[in-house]
Amino acid sequence: MSVIEIIWIAVQISIGYNLILPFIFYLSWLVSRKPAKASLLPSRKRDYAVIVTAYGDIGLLPAVIQSILQSNYNNYLVYIVADNCDVTGLHFSDPRIILLNPPQVLASNTRSHLYAVERFARAHELVTIVDSDNLLHKEYFNELNLMFDKGFHAVQGLRAPKNLEGTIACLDAARDLYYHFYDGKVLFEIGSSATLAGSGMAFETSVYRDFLLENNVSGAGFDKVLQAWLLMNKSRIAFSEQAVIYDEKTSKSDQLVQQRSRWINTWFKYFSLGFRILASGFRDFNKNRMVFGLVLLRPPLFIFLLGSVVCILLNVLFGLYLSVILWIIAFGLFIASFAIALIHAKADVRIYRSLVQIPRFVLYQVISLLNVRKANKISVATKHYVANSEKQD
Repeated sequence: MSVIEIIWIAVQISIGYNLILPFIFYLSWLVSRKPAKASLLPSRKRDYAVIVTAYGDIGLLPAVIQSILQSNYNNYLVYIVADNCDVTGLHFSDPRIILLNPPQVLASNTRSHLYAVERFARAHELVTIVDSDNLLHKEYFNELNLMFDKGFHAVQGLRAPKNLEGTIACLDAARDLYYHFYDGKVLFEIGSSATLAGSGMAFETSVYRDFLLENNVSGAGFDKVLQAWLLMNKSRIAFSEQAVIYDEKTSKSDQLVQQRSRWINTWFKYFSLGFRILASGFRDFNKNRMVFGLVLLRPPLFIFLLGSVVCILLNVLFGLYLSVILWIIAFGLFIASFAIALIHAKADVRIYRSLVQIPRFVLYQVISLLNVRKANKISVATKHYVANSEKQD
């Protein structure tokens, strides 16, 4: 076997493992999962600081605040950090709502969060992060408490779609359902950590304060730095499928391109953290870090899918038909894995109907990839076009 052939095999393995990894995780989950236990009541009502961040747009704040106030919980204070916002017309009568309007533009999630932490009205035990376009399920806090009762220091909730108007929103939701299942539920239940999603996550206040003081993260991707920091500090991130927060899905093509440009940029910026976590996991024989590090090295979905297609075409061109068969099997396993995630989530019929438009969705993300160098110049906040919905029950 020549050096070129060895290199070509190595390249294909580095791309192709991403197709079969979710199926391997799924099989491991089937073997290791435990029967669901009856719902319990949390041991006590912990004191929460709810940090709600808004940048340049306060239009959706009344809806998210209303959803928090309507939750079946009352031991919290809400800190709204309205960064670069005109708040003259924004008023809340409930004393649990504290409006913070920084005198200087922060333009950073971590700086906004630290701004709130430094102004806490009392010593909160826990902090949860909420975006201005989110809505909370009524049992959100109670479900988080159940996970903290088990001794975890960090918990990621389930971000469910708030809107499914249009093909792009449905495809965006389908992608999220895939990641929530494999990077959330499955990863956690096979003994690793759930990945963080930027909102709908909660931490012990002392833990999150330490992170903020040690890490000044500019631009998008603070959740990637945070999850790596947690694992390197020997924490495990829990996942609560019942702690539901409704998240607005991308609905317009230009919105999608700008958002994905930022996300792709953060992957290139931070994926190397996976090597560090993976090496640490092997050194300490730590399953949590070994598995999680492998996941962090995985490129965005559309990149390894396009890379796989290129590999198939090159194998056909050079007559390597055994390799073509192996690639087809790998693609079949990936499609099965994707379908399993949608079935588990009981996906809306509109999501299934939108799947025929996947090539269009991938095209928009290729455009995003081409614009990745401009990502840091794009506004730190995604513009919202969808009308508010009230999906809290």
